[in-house]
Amino acid sequence: MTRIAVVGGGAWGTALADLLVRKGETVTLWAREPDVVAGVNREHLNHLFLPDAPLAPELRAEADLAAAVRGAEVVVSSAPSFAVRETIARAAAALSPGALLVSVSKGLDPERLTTLSCVLGDVLPAGMAIAVLSGPSFAQEVYGRQPTAVVAASHDPAVALRVQQVFATSHFRVYTTSDVLGVELGGALKNVIAVAAGILEGLGLGHNARAALLTRGLAEIARLGVTLGADPITFAGLAGMGDLVLTATATLSRNYTLGIELGKGKSLEQALAGRASVAEGVITARSAVALGERHGVELPIAREVAAVLFQGKSPRRAVSDLMERELKAEHWR
Repeated sequence: MTRIAVVGGGAWGTALADLLVRKGETVTLWAREPDVVAGVNREHLNHLFLPDAPLAPELRAEADLAAAVRGAEVVVSSAPSFAVRETIARAAAALSPGALLVSVSKGLDPERLTTLSCVLGDVLPAGMAIAVLSGPSFAQEVYGRQPTAVVAASHDPAVALRVQQVFATSHFRVYTTSDVLGVELGGALKNVIAVAAGILEGLGLGHNARAALLTRGLAEIARLGVTLGADPITFAGLAGMGDLVLTATATLSRNYTLGIELGKGKSLEQALAGRASVAEGVITARSAVALGERHGVELPIAREVAAVLFQGKSPRRAVSDLMERELKAEHWR
């Protein structure tokens, strides 16, 4: 039995906490929201982020971050990307020296434009083991024990294997890889393409447009990833193509449904109104464009998404500008 702390009481953190408890682990879920803590402990429900999903009675929620992580052998970082640095920095002093940190959030640090495992490396004591878990996985379906496959990434094969063993169940299959950077970039940037896919849907465009967007979106993600040193094979796998297809085609995706509202003519403020959960693609769009500019990598889809989100550009005009760009080869040997 492993003692595990899940830091972040959103839908994904809650679903993983429930999965681990039902596997037989001892799990504490830390949530910032007092209502989430109370609901999990009293009713075994997270009404705010994972409603109508009765949780394992053994799952305990904690409002005190230090108390939640103290003594944990594995700490799962599932806070929204913009809150990871502050949250884990607060937790660092209470962590056990031999604890394993597993990042399951998908995004980039908006200030430093780094991946979230780099953020963890910045705020954690030197030498602490860090891994990433990512892939095509909706919280609601993982909670419902539907077959799901993800990837555990670490530079240390033993750490990746440890994460695989901790999380794997008969319905949650975990593969391993050493390409931490590729896995994180795939998980972060696919959210931007998902917003774009939703915009196409909101505009009433068809299957041709969606196929073109997903294909060129994956090329865009891989182009940046390879420039930064990721393995191109990663982007053809679960953390690349798999996560992109899931997030950019299904109404369970917060980023996709946000894009639909934008395509129908709503402003970003209108589309975000009333949403409890974060649509990471909004934050990541701006970060991706800045990262591409820093490294001289062209990201036309991300650029147009950012223009729609933050500059008031018409979604239909954004599509036209993408289609009317200078003609070029897809691939030339």
